[in-house]
Amino acid sequence: MKKQTPKQSAKEAAIGYLSRRDHAEKELRQKLKTRGYCESDITEAIDFCQDYNWLDDARYAGMMMRSGIAKGWGELRIKQEMKMKGVHGTIVSQIFEENDTDWYEQARDVARRKFGNSEMDTPKEKARRFRFMQYRGFDFEQIKYALDTDDDE
Repeated sequence: MKKQTPKQSAKEAAIGYLSRRDHAEKELRQKLKTRGYCESDITEAIDFCQDYNWLDDARYAGMMMRSGIAKGWGELRIKQEMKMKGVHGTIVSQIFEENDTDWYEQARDVARRKFGNSEMDTPKEKARRFRFMQYRGFDFEQIKYALDTDDDE
């Protein structure tokens, strides 16, 4: 049996995806391509959605920023997630310039939530905490700040 053409138009499919959650343009384009739409239909659907402001990479990046901060992620992890979703680098830079998050305080809050006031009494425990904070997307200076602060209390 040969592959069937999709039952709904590319526009309808795109609107369906966007009605569930925001998407980056690249992500939506890939989903439509996977469903079997031709490139011209996909481009037309994406242009249509952008004309009505249903598809907006800047809005999507802002949502990803807020979501990442709420999840306890650092700047590096959020940027990586945006890149993976296909958000353009200039939009990522703009979102981070507009954001006034203190990444050092974000790191401290994450460390405090995860580890409480427990002691870092062994090198192994210190390494474990560093790895956790790196995985969350904090840089070396932010991690040092967050973990040293916990030691002082």
